[in-house]
Amino acid sequence: MGFFDFLKGRKEKEALVKGLERTKEGFFSKILRLFSGRTRIDDDLLEELEEILLSADVGVNTTVKIMSRLHQEIERRRDLKPEDLQGLLKEHILELLGADLKDEENKLTKPHVILVVGVNGVGKTTSIGKLAWRFKQAGKQVVMGAADTFRAAAVEQLLLWGERTGVRVVHQQSGSDPASVAFDTLKSAMASSADIVLIDTAGRLHNKGHLMAELSKVRTVLNKCLEGAPHEVWLVLDASTGQNAVEQAKQFTAATQVTGLILTKLDGTAKGGVAIGICAEFKLPIRFVGVGEGMEQLQVFDKEAFVDGLFEQVS
Repeated sequence: MGFFDFLKGRKEKEALVKGLERTKEGFFSKILRLFSGRTRIDDDLLEELEEILLSADVGVNTTVKIMSRLHQEIERRRDLKPEDLQGLLKEHILELLGADLKDEENKLTKPHVILVVGVNGVGKTTSIGKLAWRFKQAGKQVVMGAADTFRAAAVEQLLLWGERTGVRVVHQQSGSDPASVAFDTLKSAMASSADIVLIDTAGRLHNKGHLMAELSKVRTVLNKCLEGAPHEVWLVLDASTGQNAVEQAKQFTAATQVTGLILTKLDGTAKGGVAIGICAEFKLPIRFVGVGEGMEQLQVFDKEAFVDGLFEQVS
């Protein structure tokens, strides 16, 4: 069974599109206006398009890739019209967001262990609580581990999420060894035949080597407890921080085997293009996106709905 099979049918396109309003108004509405009424493709149009992509935090490298691809198409097809170029742009963005997850690429093990990493303030612990709720709503037995032991408030916050969602939280005293908490969490999950294990980790500053070493220790301990664990390492990034999120992704992917991304606060930024840049640069899929404060507003990422929403006319 593919890991996301049990969540299929739970994609709320309407809420996702609504969450993209600020990005559409600040970015893609400019693209729609750029192509509107133009009768030919010229240097001015291409320069304006490049500026729009950069202003939306798509990133320099990804913008260069997009523009290079479009230039190649223009050279190959001399009869291209502006509306054709807009269609090609949409197709290329869809490609940059990565291939869909295939069942054979990620089987659902039991328990399926997900280590959640990220710096303080990005919504990491809140995302874990919302994930627990989603998985439980899908009929899965979930256990959460409060391994962010450096910050007492993080343990308390996860315990509150446990109460809200009815999901058990394994924890120790503040200052305990995070690897020990992770080990106890997995052992407890295995003993209770849980389906999903979500482990919170310290809000690691991406430039602090000793904290990254601690993360490596957690991975080692989990793998000793259950071969192959953790099965996922999800990096939580705040979409509203733009290029800071890109820098965090760079540091975390260098330090650990990140398998997917969670983008929070996508509804609160006009620079949602950062999602495109991060996927393209790090070849990592976005697993979930946050488009609001509500429990149900951490959603499985649907790249088709995302791109369609970006290119819809702004009301």
